[in-house]
Amino acid sequence: MTTLIIGAHGQIGQLLVQELADHHQKPRAMVRNEQQVEAMRSLGAEPVIADLEGDFSHAFEGCDKVVFTAGSGPKTGADKTILVDMWGAMKAVDVARARGIQQFVMVSSRGAEDPDAGPAKIKHYTVCKKVADDYLLASGVPYTILRPGRLTDDPASGRVINHWPENAEDQWISRADVALAIEHCLGSPGTIGKIYPLFHGDQPIGACLG
Repeated sequence: MTTLIIGAHGQIGQLLVQELADHHQKPRAMVRNEQQVEAMRSLGAEPVIADLEGDFSHAFEGCDKVVFTAGSGPKTGADKTILVDMWGAMKAVDVARARGIQQFVMVSSRGAEDPDAGPAKIKHYTVCKKVADDYLLASGVPYTILRPGRLTDDPASGRVINHWPENAEDQWISRADVALAIEHCLGSPGTIGKIYPLFHGDQPIGACLG
């Protein structure tokens, strides 16, 4: 079983690569350029160079599952958000469908369920995430969608909740716990066909994401 990680050089992606490698799995890590290859190899992944803004279908060769955790990042404009977070994700879904991928884990965002209800300053981002999520839902590709809250660099706790906290200050989760949640979903067929809000909480990941 081979998993392709799209966005492997990002913060969540690197944590996920390390976690899978620690459990004797060798994921395929999709990176944009040669400079990122050695970092992925040192973490225990099989690197493949491909660009979401071009043709990246070769990265899927021989893969059974896909994780999309790529993002344009906060320092880019709305144009890159459209090209990466939306269009790149939609193209990845198309390739996954053509290749018969068994599970597509989409790392989305809180607010993607209703961009009109969220902050105006990131509405372009949540709209892109919603469009990508809806495209995956309509594709027929077996999916799991995670919608994490505000991301932090806190250490992993292994404990989450799958509903929105009432207090806005509690609507966060560590990137390390998101990586653990992705790993759990990849190994748990019961998570296929599910959408999970994801926040720091008091429930073990395995019990919360079933």
